[in-house]
Amino acid sequence: MYPAGPGSGDFPEGLPEQPKLQPQTGNGAAQTMGTENAFFTCRKNALLAKSSSPQVEGDFAMAPRGPDQEECEGLLQRWREEGSSQVLSSVSEDPLADKALAQSSLAFLMDNPGEQDAASEDKWSSRQLSDLQAAETLHEPFPQVLGEAPVSEVEAPLWAAVPVETGSQYADCAVLPMGALAAEEWEEDPAVVAWSIEPEPVPQQETSIWSFEGLGQLQPPPVEIPYHEILWREWEDFSTQPEAQGLEAGDGPQFQFTLMSYNILAQDLMQQSSELYVHCHPDILNWSYRFANLMQEFQHWDPDILCLQEVQEDHYWEQLEPALRMMGFTCFYKRRTGCKMDGCAVCYKPTRFRLLCASPVEYFRPGLELLNRDNVGLVLLLQPLVPEGLGQVSVAPLCVANTHVLYNPRRGDVKLAQMAILLAEVDKVARLSDGSHCPIILCGDLNSVPNSPLYNFIRDGELQYDGMPAWKVSGQEDFSYQLYQRKLQAPLWPSSLGINDCCQYVTSCHLKRSERRKYGRDFLLRFRFCSIACQRPVGLVLMEGVTDNKPERPADWSESVLEEDTSEPEPVFPRTIGAIQHCLNLTSVYTHFLPQHGRPEVTTMPLGLGMTVDYIFFSAESYENGNRTDASLVQDGTLKLLGRLSLLSEEILWAANGLPNPFCSSDHLCLLASFSMEVTAL
Repeated sequence: MYPAGPGSGDFPEGLPEQPKLQPQTGNGAAQTMGTENAFFTCRKNALLAKSSSPQVEGDFAMAPRGPDQEECEGLLQRWREEGSSQVLSSVSEDPLADKALAQSSLAFLMDNPGEQDAASEDKWSSRQLSDLQAAETLHEPFPQVLGEAPVSEVEAPLWAAVPVETGSQYADCAVLPMGALAAEEWEEDPAVVAWSIEPEPVPQQETSIWSFEGLGQLQPPPVEIPYHEILWREWEDFSTQPEAQGLEAGDGPQFQFTLMSYNILAQDLMQQSSELYVHCHPDILNWSYRFANLMQEFQHWDPDILCLQEVQEDHYWEQLEPALRMMGFTCFYKRRTGCKMDGCAVCYKPTRFRLLCASPVEYFRPGLELLNRDNVGLVLLLQPLVPEGLGQVSVAPLCVANTHVLYNPRRGDVKLAQMAILLAEVDKVARLSDGSHCPIILCGDLNSVPNSPLYNFIRDGELQYDGMPAWKVSGQEDFSYQLYQRKLQAPLWPSSLGINDCCQYVTSCHLKRSERRKYGRDFLLRFRFCSIACQRPVGLVLMEGVTDNKPERPADWSESVLEEDTSEPEPVFPRTIGAIQHCLNLTSVYTHFLPQHGRPEVTTMPLGLGMTVDYIFFSAESYENGNRTDASLVQDGTLKLLGRLSLLSEEILWAANGLPNPFCSSDHLCLLASFSMEVTAL
């Protein structure tokens, strides 16, 4: 039987019953033709209703393959060619009989869907096609059917008509009026587009348990927590708590800005190491999806300075750089040396900063086994732009360094050498005329964990490395079980590199005042009467008044002084034995621990193991706490930390299926911090 629905005769209260299409019936032959017409319509409806596809590709695309397939397609083609000019306006005089025949034919079709007489289709197909064309051109409502007789129930699947938005006069059929849609633009058969299986009603109070034959009962999947709730990151504001950071609140104007450091995961590196991302759905690893997510993060946090690592070169020039330029950034990019296709980028807003200089840094040195890797860095010197309303004021320039250090956990010696080169470049760029340094921010993926020797070297400014196992420098993995371990030897790099153990370029270091006297004029004049100067050189041409005089040594000349000065002078840049240091006074923005969770902070999760390898260091003078210097606290200086975006724990990232995930499209978390700089009056 038909359930209640459009065309069933049962209407909700307050809605009028709609008129129905009445096929014409006369004698017994006409009655048989009416039966065949109803059967043809129901058969096509049933075929489409059993399809799960939301779109019908061709009018008979979903029909079962059989001997009558080609005939059906031919009939449809003929109906399209005839157009709307040939219309048969025959209307049934006995709608109740026709409806009963149609319902019984539908029941027969569902009980025996494959047993049909192909020859009979030739009789009713022409009539049915004409009736459909006639229905399209009708502009007045059909006569209303009154008092429908009940039809006996048929055990068959329940079918219901899906309501289609049509005119009021066509509310019970799927035929659209020709005034709304031209016949030549109609691609679908109007008799087969409005049927679907009626779903079984499920009481709301019952528990939803799915039962499948042979599989038992399956519980419904748990409701997923939205990713923005799992990966919620709080902004930690330090501007209202100066005591906690060792800062003193000042009344003078401040220049405030934000900086983001982000390893965005180069697409080619992800594809080369696909085994690291088997936990991710392939769709979220697609670059188009990841690029849209990354741009949303940039727009949401809106930093003034953006430092990126693992930036694929073609993606940078084709997509990232144009998109960031539209967001108001000026970008600088340095690709890795060799055949590597990714690199580092530093972007800043020209409305906030003016570029003073940009220095790309290459760690590769031909002929040096220690420096044969293709990692790079980028150092920019930016001048903050203050509003004109502040009058004659000045702000110190800002040095921003971005890098991606070698990953290999076993080669800590390479990492230390690369960091020494970067610190030497920062020292050169950030050094002022008086020998001091301007404010410095050093960030990037350093591939070293907190409190490792490399981390402590950056933060404390000194490291004793002689005899240290190379794997221990970064602390990424423990290789103490291996029989052979590479150990660091002093000196770590040769003097030909041009960098001393203080991580400074030799040509840029200033001589001490005590050493300048050795090369003064008075000191050099003392060699005029040395023993060698008083002897005539062999082969000297005798010239009167020039070379014929023998120099006479003054009475106060002391030969002992000459012997003291002839000794080899002390090297200007002595190299310490097994130690390196720097004088940039850097400290980390993050503490690497979440007190509210009792867990360490995590910036990445390689192979499901959470760790911190990304950092933002900034220059600040250490805060004196009694007789102890605490590097985690800073004094009131030119660069202050105002706030930071909190990191997450490993457990929270596990709840979000690790990294990457649909919310975070990189295998690293972004780091974001807010700073302020003192504005001084001229």
